[in-house]
Amino acid sequence: MVIVSPNLIRKHLETPSLQMVFNLLEKDTETQIFLQMANVMAVNRLKYNDHGPVHSRIASGSALEIFDILSRRFTPTTVKDGICSLEDSKVVVLCGAYLHDIGNAVHRNEHHLHGCSVADPILDRILSKVYPTDRELALRLKSEILHCIFSHDEDVECLSIEAGSVKVADGTDMAEGRARIPYRMGVWTYILFQHLLFEESK
Repeated sequence: MVIVSPNLIRKHLETPSLQMVFNLLEKDTETQIFLQMANVMAVNRLKYNDHGPVHSRIASGSALEIFDILSRRFTPTTVKDGICSLEDSKVVVLCGAYLHDIGNAVHRNEHHLHGCSVADPILDRILSKVYPTDRELALRLKSEILHCIFSHDEDVECLSIEAGSVKVADGTDMAEGRARIPYRMGVWTYILFQHLLFEESK
């Protein structure tokens, strides 16, 4: 049995490129500040569940776990389309899952769109360090990562196994009551809070 937790990601950092990408994301100031701000918007202001750094780690571990299961039976989309190797396809999943909610730092509405804009320079910086001699590969991977971020929204169709793994993994972060902030407030308190937010925004 697989336990969904922030530590699950460690199981999947079996290659130098995955270890490097994860370490770069964890130490990147811009990434971490935007993820913290995603929580200010989602948790502090909207009373949603966690959308910050811990959620990023949990979603990343779950996404790679799901992707590993699927790739044993199916050829990953990026590999099938000749975009990259299996190892590089895991970089796509890791980055897509880690950064999928970063757009909440701008606003919850359309956060999958904002996420692509916010992640754009971050990906340029990180992928250039992981693939310093192959800019074309880095750009192809960036395109696939942005697809993961954009299509994690429930109304957007995933066009790759990589993006589908990220989308499903996003919903696995429910252990130990982590998705129950609105319920702890009480249904009527939560509805009143949302009403007050709406009135204040008029």
